[in-house]
Amino acid sequence: MKTMQRLTEAYRDARVELIDDTSRYVIMSDCHRGDGSKSDEFLKNKNTYTAAMDYYWKNGFTYVEAGDGDELWEHDFAHIIRANRAVWEQLMPFHRAGRMIRMWGNHDIVLKEPAYVREHLWTAKSRTTGEHKPFFNGLEPVEAVVFRHRETGQDVLLVHGHQGDFPNDQAWRFSRFMMRAFWRYAHAFGFHSPTSPVANADKRHKVERNYRKWIRQSGVALICGHTHRERFPRPNDTPYFNSGSCIYPSHITALEIADGTIALVRWRVDPNEDAILQVTRRVMAGPEPLSSFDLRHS
Repeated sequence: MKTMQRLTEAYRDARVELIDDTSRYVIMSDCHRGDGSKSDEFLKNKNTYTAAMDYYWKNGFTYVEAGDGDELWEHDFAHIIRANRAVWEQLMPFHRAGRMIRMWGNHDIVLKEPAYVREHLWTAKSRTTGEHKPFFNGLEPVEAVVFRHRETGQDVLLVHGHQGDFPNDQAWRFSRFMMRAFWRYAHAFGFHSPTSPVANADKRHKVERNYRKWIRQSGVALICGHTHRERFPRPNDTPYFNSGSCIYPSHITALEIADGTIALVRWRVDPNEDAILQVTRRVMAGPEPLSSFDLRHS
């Protein structure tokens, strides 16, 4: 029942984004940007990610990072910033144009502390001079976002998805300690913490059952990350979506809300007809009208 309570609280306090049939948002989660070391799972998909960001910038999307963007359970922010300069160069224009929403998940839950964000993200050390310069100045991460349609009043709630997941929510400090003390080293050899829904199928299914229960009781569609398992509902199914992650072995996934529809897409490096490798975008599910997932008016 804690999940039900936490999701309801997140819905009540969420940042509201008013949308219409011309709005364009891309939702990604679970990048887990690391320090460039062997345990950095994001490293293998960094080029794919930056290519996707270039596409979304040129096509007028607002970028929503739905939690666990940075692997702050394993690494210090200074090391993450140093290892991902190309990523920040892609994201900075989104921030400066007001087209970026940063959310926190369990692995970057410290971003809910304004003082921490001001210290680590508003400014950063220059690589050449060592002086602190403006970085993501003024960034204010949030826990939840509600996409609210201007005309129909339809709501879609977006959270990371750790809400009510005890070791990743209420006991996150202990879980972070265990990660830093032990699992970060095991992680480098492919092992995952047993508390993680990524490695524990029973736990993952339980979390997702709780999501669906909340959807049925609230009448509001839900988008999550956290489980690293992309999901797009079938027709007449409970409207639970999952953006997947950016650390799959060969690809990254995202959800696109665009022109009144929602779609699940995959970005991957593929050879073209001339056997030249290139980053490609493929629609995996959808696009479906967002209105078809409005339980309150169906």
